[in-house]
Amino acid sequence: MASSGQDVCSDGDGDVSPTVGGTHLLGFSDEILLHILSHVPSTDLVLSVRLTCRKLAALCLDKSLTHTVLLHKDYEASEDKVKQLVKEICRDVRQLDLTGCYWLSGAAVERVGRCRGLVKVNLSGCPLTSLRLSKVLSALQQLRSLAIDVNPGFDAGQLSGECRATLSRVRELKQTLFTPSYGVVPCCSRLEKLLLYFEILDRTREGAVLSGQLMVGQSNVPHYQHLRVFYARLAPGYINQEVVRLYLAVLSDRTPEHLHAFLIAAPGSFAESGATRALLESMARRVALDALQLPRLWLNGAALLQQLRLCRPVHLSFSRCALPGGHLLRRVLHAGRDLRALASLNLSGCAHCLGPDVPARKAEDDIDCSVLEALVAACGGLRHLNLSAAHHHSAEGGRHLCQLLACLRQLRSLALPVCAVAGSVAGAVPHTPPAPPVPAAPAALPRCPGKKVRVGAPAAPTPPPTSAFWALLRGLPFLERLELIGSNFSSAMPRNEPAIRNSLPPCGRAQSVGDAEVAAVGQLAFLRHLTLAQLPGVLTGSGLLRVGLQCQQLQSLSLANLGTMGKVAYMAALADMLRHCQRLQDLSACAWCRAAGPCNPRPCWPSWGAVCAWWCVTCSLASPWPPAAACSIHSSAASRRSGQH
Repeated sequence: MASSGQDVCSDGDGDVSPTVGGTHLLGFSDEILLHILSHVPSTDLVLSVRLTCRKLAALCLDKSLTHTVLLHKDYEASEDKVKQLVKEICRDVRQLDLTGCYWLSGAAVERVGRCRGLVKVNLSGCPLTSLRLSKVLSALQQLRSLAIDVNPGFDAGQLSGECRATLSRVRELKQTLFTPSYGVVPCCSRLEKLLLYFEILDRTREGAVLSGQLMVGQSNVPHYQHLRVFYARLAPGYINQEVVRLYLAVLSDRTPEHLHAFLIAAPGSFAESGATRALLESMARRVALDALQLPRLWLNGAALLQQLRLCRPVHLSFSRCALPGGHLLRRVLHAGRDLRALASLNLSGCAHCLGPDVPARKAEDDIDCSVLEALVAACGGLRHLNLSAAHHHSAEGGRHLCQLLACLRQLRSLALPVCAVAGSVAGAVPHTPPAPPVPAAPAALPRCPGKKVRVGAPAAPTPPPTSAFWALLRGLPFLERLELIGSNFSSAMPRNEPAIRNSLPPCGRAQSVGDAEVAAVGQLAFLRHLTLAQLPGVLTGSGLLRVGLQCQQLQSLSLANLGTMGKVAYMAALADMLRHCQRLQDLSACAWCRAAGPCNPRPCWPSWGAVCAWWCVTCSLASPWPPAAACSIHSSAASRRSGQH
């Protein structure tokens, strides 16, 4: 293999392409080139890069690149490109993801049937009728994993015999329901993993009221003795609760003995029924769960948590559970269960989970350190912890919550309320910040030829070493996801929760959490996802600049309600921060920036123009100032307060 540009890309006359720095790109080994090409979109890789030279033509069709094709929301993949791509790689592709490609026509989706070796295919969001789905699945005899949407008008009676034979071999099914129906579930008799997403509206577009009784006559669902994972996520609405009860009624007749994960995420009030109680009782007798998530009204029973067998649980969710900390610990920790394997614990919205068993206790009262210490000692291997949407206040003079959480060295994601990080380490010497330097006059600033002087961007502050939050993050250097969300924060456009019209003021302790605490986040060199919501103490935004400088792995940033309402003093710091976020892919921000004026695109950040255009559209939503919808708009992380971590 050439190392200096020889025997590589050439045109028809045999001229070798010029080299850069004495070494041609194609002089690298095949392993390095394959790694580089793996970051190129599949359509560009097969339809463009492959045509440049003979060497790349062979590498672009390597099985390591064509085995898995991801077109998830690839808006540049036109219908003609998708058809040509399928034609070129139909023999080699084994996994195909077309999630969210709504612009493709039914004829383009039908081409998927040519990839006869497919083992896993995701067609969620693609236009599919019953007949078209039957035609596609009839050709995919090796299929083992399927994801589809069930839209109004779906008729399982139109599925052919070949299609049903393919579905009988499927092991994993993800099904999004937009109409009351079992979809293809009755045909999948060997399911091991069933993921259900209920997105059914209570009324049709014409105003007709839907009913779960539309499913009568379709209840020939077999008993799933191979089922291991059952997951259901419900959107708000009464009809979704009625439909999921019918699914659970089938499982309650004979609970699968191999079931080890049972997860239900339901917004609002989802009361128990006779079928759900029978299912839980059957599960307590027949199965030992590794993962459990139930609606909050199901968790307040006197003996449910003691009855369920949780031998070595991996994921537990007690979101919005009203049980106090003592009761919760006795039923989960003190029941002889081994929690060393527990990797994920969701206590979002559990206002009393860390408090003592006091009848008249308020949600804003101080936490009980003994409860948290017992939790940390039993769950030392936690990787994901969610304590958001509740007040967790540390008592004066006692151990701080952040000090106790610092013992969880393996944490990779952490969600905390803003008021929980307020305060200092007990016994530490108070830190006196140095006096801020007096800025020089603009005329005295040194000027370089041809370079403008930037004035107004604040310097990043040094976090005080007495901060308990600073000490916590110093002990968790490998944290990848962090959420700091105000205890009273609620998104104006929640995805899977009922809309909340009234916004509550931030907690009083959150006033002391500001730029220095945000600057402490800069210690997390491996941070990928950051959410900051309802931090009234943020003034200049200088902490954001430190995050942008030091968190070079940051991929998503979500900001909402920073600083005082109507006063956006951190825009200069945020603009400087975005200059350094070279890997940022997702940016969500609130409409606080209405007072900041128009945005000027700058070439310093790769996607700055698109971000500023989106930002200005967001600002235009605020009328009259300040409406509830403008104060806290949808945030990718802060709005998912539906019980799942």
